[in-house]
Order: sequence, then C-alpha cells, then structure tokens
Amino acid sequence: MPSKLFTPLTIGTLTLPNRIVMAPLTRNRANPDGDVPNDLIAKYYAQRASAGLIISEGTQISPEGKGYIQTPGIYSPEQVEGWKKVTAAVHAKGGRIFAQLWHVGRVSHTSLQPNGQAPLAPSAITAKTKVFTPTGFADASPPRALETSEIPRIIAEYRKAAENAKTAGFDGVELHGANGYLIDQFLRDGSNKRTDAYGGSVENRTRLLAEVLAALTSVFPATRVGVRLSPFSKFSDMSDSDPMTTFSAAIARANDAGLGYVHVIEGDTGASRDLPAGADLRTLRKLVKVAYLANNIYDRENAIEAVETGAADLIAFGRLFIANPDLVERLARNAPLNEPQPATFYGGGAEGYTDYPALEEAA
Repeated sequence: MPSKLFTPLTIGTLTLPNRIVMAPLTRNRANPDGDVPNDLIAKYYAQRASAGLIISEGTQISPEGKGYIQTPGIYSPEQVEGWKKVTAAVHAKGGRIFAQLWHVGRVSHTSLQPNGQAPLAPSAITAKTKVFTPTGFADASPPRALETSEIPRIIAEYRKAAENAKTAGFDGVELHGANGYLIDQFLRDGSNKRTDAYGGSVENRTRLLAEVLAALTSVFPATRVGVRLSPFSKFSDMSDSDPMTTFSAAIARANDAGLGYVHVIEGDTGASRDLPAGADLRTLRKLVKVAYLANNIYDRENAIEAVETGAADLIAFGRLFIANPDLVERLARNAPLNEPQPATFYGGGAEGYTDYPALEEAA
C-alpha cells in the first residue's frame, strides 16, 4: 500500500498524480536582456515534470516588481513567448505548472528599478535585507509609500500577469504573498503603517490580498489559483505584532476566494521550523478550507507523516528538487538523494541547474 504522499489529489478540475510539489525557487538564469525565460530554463523544469505540481520561480508582474537580477518577468511579449517554451516542455513530459506571480515591493534596489526610481512599498520603511544587483549583493534601497490612487494600477498589473500566464500555457497561478514581498508587506503591521483603507485594522491590511485574488480569479477558475503565506517568517526583515490574528484573517480571505490551495511556509523560511511564542500551525491549518500545501525543511519521513495524519494535503520541496530532478521516484523508492550545491543556486548556467543526475544516470 503506497503512502498517501504518492497518491493522486484532485483540486477542482486538476488532478495531481502525487502530492509532491516543486516549490518556487529563484535561480537567476533568465536572459539578462529583458528577463526572458530561455531554453535552459525549459529544460530545467521539464526534468522535474514528475512533480504532482510545479510552481515556477517568482516571476515579476512588472518592471517595478523586480528585486534581483535575471529573474524572469511575465509582462512583456518576449517573456510570454519564453514561458510558452517552458510550459510546452513540462506538458510534453506530462507535468503541470503554475506561475508564481511576484512583486517584490520594497525588497529592491534603485539600480533594478525603471529610471533608477525608489522601490514601492505600503510605507516608506527600508527593509534591512540584501538584494542581488548587477554589481553583486547590496542593501535594499529606501522605498516610497504607494499612493492610494496607485493601488488599482498594481491590481491591474496582477490581472494582466495572470492573463499572460494563461496565454503562456500555465495551468494556473500562485500569488506570492510571503517572504517579505509586496503582499506580505501590506499584511504585516511591522511594514504597513498606512492610515487609509489598506492599513491599520487586519481587515484593511488584508484588503489588497483580497482584491488581487479577485483579479486573479477573474482570469483563471478559482481552483487554479493558490496563495503563498509565511505567517512566522522573519525573511526580508519582516515582523507582525499578532501573526495569529493577521494570518487567520489572510486565510479567511483565501477561503472566501475559493482558491485551489493555501501554501504555508511553516516557521522561518529555509532556516528553521521553530515557531515563536503563541504561534500555532495546527490552528491555522484547521482554518484552511481548501487544500493545504505545507513547506519548509521537509524530508521523506516528515512529509509522509504530515500527509498521512492530515497535517497537510500536499508537501512542497525546494532544495531537494534542485538537486534531484526525479525526486518523486527517489522518495517513492527511498533511494539515495543527490546533495544540493549552494554555490550554484543563484546565477550561472547548466552547472548545478540541469546537470544533476537522475537515478538511472547515477547508477
């Protein structure tokens, strides 16, 4: 009897052959001229098409949404054409792929912004974090606060990005609402000091999330849309005075939108599964009325346990998918795993990207 981790799950009209999800992973391999996905990126994703679902690397919805060099966009015709090659390659291998829609907000640098402008944010509070610029890692630049009148434009950019994702052949989209980027900046009171309809109360701080989800679900069926949240992560200099209340409200917005899944980073992104005092993942898990995708430092053993016990419906793997294109088969067979090479995670070419061997090649 196979573990439930390796059994199908149907979300709306989409049936996933297993519950192992390839997490969104920034790899900085888009063409430097125009942030266009290329043939190497198509090969990389196609190699990993046995995942129940692939969620693409964060893909900026506009030139202002960029925070790191050579991350792909989904706002220009050239980028859409590049993504068509990626989705075709994944589908040819029988896979399913969602585009992760990304606006970095304040986690950017003037050298990455149109005309060298200040990055955008809910409030003019600089993130104490590093970004990847053309000359190497640099401190994030001081942002400017978005005017209330500008927010409809941001929502329209998300909607257009979803339309472009549909044109490019993606099976759905995930809204990046985690890890200290724009949506997360609005959610949390450490970064959102606004006094208009988008700040203050938890209802107001979750308003942009709800409005963007409404835009995305006007393009794709609601069950083909997911959202990623990181309730307790400090990544990108984030904090909230009451994350249980904030993210209970964010989950309620996701439930109201009828999404396909809620993707939760459990603990501190990529660093620890430990939780701060008062944090309770089980309480948040019970609030999720759609499929629950769990993420953060999972291995075969705790992934199997989480799905068997109902702590999660799906498990996202990041670094293990970087190093193991055939991760599903390796986990199913309890086979040895390739070790990831952190030196090649960000930028470069095929090395540490498309040259990790599959099981038969390793043998």
